[in-house]
Formats: sequence, C-alpha cells, structure tokens
Amino acid sequence: MIAIGSDHGGFDLKEQVKKHLVERGFEVKDFGCFDKSSVDYPDFGVAAAKAVADGTCEKGIVVCTTGIGISIAANKVKGIRCALCSEPLGAKMTRLHNDANMLALGGGVIGVNMGLEIVDTFLDTPFSGEEKHSRRINKISQLEQ
Repeated sequence: MIAIGSDHGGFDLKEQVKKHLVERGFEVKDFGCFDKSSVDYPDFGVAAAKAVADGTCEKGIVVCTTGIGISIAANKVKGIRCALCSEPLGAKMTRLHNDANMLALGGGVIGVNMGLEIVDTFLDTPFSGEEKHSRRINKISQLEQ
C-alpha cells in the first residue's frame, strides 16, 4: 500500500498520482487534503509518513507546491527517508543509494507527465543493498536515537 498526502498546492498533482497508482494496481491510502482549501502541509505529510514508519504502508508520496516543506515535515518522523525529486534520475538514485521510503514532489514545479515518470522510477527501483550504502543509511538512522 502507498501512502499519499498533499496540501492545497499539491492537490492536483496528488490526484493525478493517485489515479496513476490505482491504474498500475497499487492500493493507495490518501491522507488528504481533499480539496483546494488552504491547509497546512505538515498535517498531511506527517500523517502519510507515520503510516510508512509504522508499516501500514510500504512507501509514501507527498506533494506541496515546491515539495520542500512537506518533505521537511515528513523527515521529522523517525524512520522516514523522504527525498524531494524533480527528475527521474534523482528518484532512481535515492532508491538505489538511500533506500528512500518516501518521495516528495513539487506540484507547482513539475508537470503531471514528469511527476508520473518520477513516481514510476521511484517505485520501480529497488535498493541496491550495497554494504557502503547500508552503512551510510545506518549512520543516518543512528542520528534518530
């Protein structure tokens, strides 16, 4: 299951991503927001991140206007490695090297086609499992202790 969340600035892209994920056969849990009324991105980014951190959802995707604020909020949840990506190579590398479990997108920065390509790359790329990358991720995790 994929957790998804956005604020009003990311609402349109979130809805397109959600539709795309369902078409690909993923189960999606939408943590809001549910319309374009002004809301606070931490409420929705953190809700999605908590579902990933507790294992309810395998991965998460969050969207705000730039992707910056919602990624910062999601990364405050222990166990979350949320990467803001604006092109597919970044999405590929954050999965291969960082085992990112959440993706942030900027709904006002990228278009729908680019956004969906980033999502597909993120979800279809496995973690490399290389020792050097695992070691680095463990060092990051130790910062949360």
